[in-house]
Amino acid sequence: MRDLGAGFGYLMQGQRWVVRHGKQYGFGLLPGLITLVLYAAALVALALYGQDFTAWATPFADHWTSPWQGLFRGLLTVVLFALALLLSVVTFTAVTLLVGQPFYESLSEKVDRDVSPDGTAPESGLPLWRELWISARDSLRVLVRAALWGVLLFALGFVPVAGQTAVPVIGFFVTGFFLTEELTAVALQRRRVELRDRLTLLRSRKTLVWGFGTPLAVAFLVPFVAVFLMPGAVAGATLMARDLLGEETGEPDGERAGADDQEEVPAD
Repeated sequence: MRDLGAGFGYLMQGQRWVVRHGKQYGFGLLPGLITLVLYAAALVALALYGQDFTAWATPFADHWTSPWQGLFRGLLTVVLFALALLLSVVTFTAVTLLVGQPFYESLSEKVDRDVSPDGTAPESGLPLWRELWISARDSLRVLVRAALWGVLLFALGFVPVAGQTAVPVIGFFVTGFFLTEELTAVALQRRRVELRDRLTLLRSRKTLVWGFGTPLAVAFLVPFVAVFLMPGAVAGATLMARDLLGEETGEPDGERAGADDQEEVPAD
């Protein structure tokens, strides 16, 4: 339970860090806004033409009598849109991080320098094109894993009672885990930690990961929220990555300054 609270604490610390560093927050919003426009356009198109697509994909139902044809295709359209929403939540972070790689790398490095006792940040030493390739490759691998989980949870959703109660909750935890993997990857890739090792590291502290990622997964379901939380999520994930690797972490500059001011006040 302590790790669960610690994970949520890192999420909040990340949001506070970007509030104190307004310029970094402003730059960090741009990739999310670009990705949001692309995803919104795709979902609107699916909402408008999803029924036509299901009709094209199910020619065997053309001669079904009413109301069975409408009910069947209507259900398939709803399922298709629900799967698209689930995939959009899972993939939004990966796509946003890929679009905003230079922005988030810079933000994560500044967080590292801010909380590092010696004021330094690890660097991968790789050219930008190589970092982008690794990020895209790993994101695709994570997406495949997330999609497999999505199909499994979708199938379990038809189980009476459990499918409408336990399965959605499990879905949020699964989504939170993969969101956390994508976000911590920004800091861990700079430390040359490979995907397999990242997953092993995260599985070793599942409650910490769930405390960070599950509330974020729930928040990301609200339109536009993901855009505004992304910069702070990257900052918080950097702090959590340091914890996972056992790196020493001091107080951020703003908090340290506040503490120093308090120490200078003479006691009565």
